Amino acid sequence: MQKILKIVLVVVVCVTIGYLSGTVTRDSITTWYPTLVKPVFNPPNWIFAPVWTLLYIMMGIAAGLVWTNGSDEQATKKALGFFAIQFGLNALWSYLFFGLHNPFLALIEIILLWLMIFETYNLFKKIDKTAGFLLLPYLAWVSFATILNGSIWWLNK
Repeated sequence: MQKILKIVLVVVVCVTIGYLSGTVTRDSITTWYPTLVKPVFNPPNWIFAPVWTLLYIMMGIAAGLVWTNGSDEQATKKALGFFAIQFGLNALWSYLFFGLHNPFLALIEIILLWLMIFETYNLFKKIDKTAGFLLLPYLAWVSFATILNGSIWWLNK
């Protein structure tokens, strides 16, 4: 039962922080974001909240699995440290793009975020294969978001 509680705790923390970082997005979605030129592959706004909610849940489960299944304390601490850094970068991206209205700075940052997610994935899969697998949709979505971010910057520079 303690394992389940740890996983639930991490999921709740991830979803809560994701929700709070989204507060900076809400105003810009209806004011600034509609004024931007977007590429043809830009998804509708309604898709982002459910996708991110699912990704935050999967990230929380992955981190919870690493926390509970890590047998090597050093490797577990390192993996969860990378997870915390990439999660902070995830929240920072919303502030840079939607808060500061700066797609270029957000583009630079999302590339760093992608690299940190990739390293977190590599560290997680060594500890728990399922945890690594759970980060792959997140890595794919951020790959798409990087292309979208770069396209928006390019079309609006």
